[in-house]
Amino acid sequence: MLKLKIVSPEKIEFSGEVESVKVPGTMGNFEILNNHAPIISTLQKGIVEYNGNQLPILGGFVEVQKNEVSLCVEIGQ
Repeated sequence: MLKLKIVSPEKIEFSGEVESVKVPGTMGNFEILNNHAPIISTLQKGIVEYNGNQLPILGGFVEVQKNEVSLCVEIGQ
């Protein structure tokens, strides 16, 4: 399991355990699974998917390290 934390300037959007996270990277969409290599990447406008939820974002950053995924995003409409 991954520990996912999604933070926007307004609030913590989500904090909990997930099986996987799909994010809109600036070089294309990618999926983060358990034991993913450490990475820091920028995000573009698109949809973040986790646990069957979809969160539209305008952009941001993602960091993955030791099965902990942190997203700092601007929420879109």
